[in-house]
Amino acid sequence: MPKYVVRYGVMRHLGVFSSRGRERYARGHRVIARTGRGQEAGEVLCEATEHVLSQMDDPRTGQILRRVSADDDVELSHIVNQVANDWAACEQRIGELELDMKVVDVERVYGGERVVGFYLADDRVDFRELVKLLAKDLQTRVEMRHIGVRDAAKLLAD
Repeated sequence: MPKYVVRYGVMRHLGVFSSRGRERYARGHRVIARTGRGQEAGEVLCEATEHVLSQMDDPRTGQILRRVSADDDVELSHIVNQVANDWAACEQRIGELELDMKVVDVERVYGGERVVGFYLADDRVDFRELVKLLAKDLQTRVEMRHIGVRDAAKLLAD
């Protein structure tokens, strides 16, 4: 069973993913993969050879489920449209709760299983109430991730 290096998520995580059966993938193929966070869309970068694996520090693992289909493209475009609403809801609730944090990006995982908010803050922020309100507003599981300025620059570079 061949393995591939796949880039996925807004933070552009790299992982080593096995394929199902004898499926073969090439560089640039868009795929749906099972990750630690659920199903996500990703891009195959290369086959995971011994040389490539030696260059990676503790890569995440998962399984490639399939190539992105036309139905997946529709779902992915729907997710992109939802992210703007998710961002607005997040900004509104942060303002209401007067939290000292700045949302850098919001990611909705494929299938709508969860929404992940990436934020900057100088100090620790108690965002438990924010997560409860957002979960009710967005009708899904919500996670908030504190990121550093380098990660923020990486997100904003796109």
